[in-house]
Amino acid sequence: MQKKLLNWFVENQRPLPWRRNYEPYQVWISEIMLQQTQVTTVLPYFDRWMKALPTIEALAEVPQDRLLKLWEGLGYYSRALNLQKAAKILVDQNGGGLYDDFEQLLSLPGIGRYTAGAIMSIAYNRDFPVVDGNVIRVLARLLDYRENVKDAGEFFWNAAGKLLPKGEARNFNQALMEFGALQCTPKSPDCGGCPLRGECKAFAAGVQNELPNKGVSRSKKAISVAIGIIQREGKIFIQKRRDQGLMAGLWEFPGGQVEKGETAEVALERELEEELGVKVAGVKPFMRLKHAYTSYQVDLQCFLANYWTGRIRLGAATEGKWVKPEELKDYAFPAANGRIIKRLID
Repeated sequence: MQKKLLNWFVENQRPLPWRRNYEPYQVWISEIMLQQTQVTTVLPYFDRWMKALPTIEALAEVPQDRLLKLWEGLGYYSRALNLQKAAKILVDQNGGGLYDDFEQLLSLPGIGRYTAGAIMSIAYNRDFPVVDGNVIRVLARLLDYRENVKDAGEFFWNAAGKLLPKGEARNFNQALMEFGALQCTPKSPDCGGCPLRGECKAFAAGVQNELPNKGVSRSKKAISVAIGIIQREGKIFIQKRRDQGLMAGLWEFPGGQVEKGETAEVALERELEEELGVKVAGVKPFMRLKHAYTSYQVDLQCFLANYWTGRIRLGAATEGKWVKPEELKDYAFPAANGRIIKRLID
């Protein structure tokens, strides 16, 4: 099975940029970007990142707004902030090089068991297993594992470790993940052309399409939010989120959650007065959209409004600016705001 997977990888691996020379910094960045994000989405971001921040030193020194703008669209912005925190530690403590020790890698912000194992195996070819969604799917089918995989983390780590051939960690771990991405896919796996079909217990039992068992999916919480595009003298007010919490450090249009029994317009006027200390006039609907996050679904109602009275104070924000509409593209916003900004500029 090991030989078949390695041979399959030689013939089918995608020509990804971080595979050119397995430079540790590039492997690290690719692994963080690939968390919950598909390869095709990551590729242009990776290319742009490496042109702007080719070294760990450059990552450590880049201004936060520039960092988040480079990351804009990938989501989970804490990943980018943790990358910079880790880069500063590496500059201070390791001369700007990435650690080549598993425990030292684990000590860095944003690096857990999977990422440390991926760096050790892919960048340094050390014998550490990796377990991600693709690996779990492949192993669950090969072993006909029918229990809920969410409760079986150690089972798959042990299985991946036992399957790992010594001295072949770089190619084998990538082969296992690539095999899950291209061959043993979530829906309609290509069992007819699968080199592991003879070893696959799920295929023998005819249950490959039912595995892995992920249990019952939780429904996403619905949240209604009202935001205001406050205009004054041809400019729009934006504010910067705090450095901690959800979407830390990003810019946003002010507003807040619609409470039970409120209309979105009433909620917006209340939020602007409570959080910014301002009143607005001429409020009118501009755009409404829905955006899905990991655990909740946002109904985002956006209004145009004219600044009327009050001295702006920053309640839940760290910074505020009045900018021209065409300047909005220079700031990093949450993904849901992209369509709003495009329409404003148009």
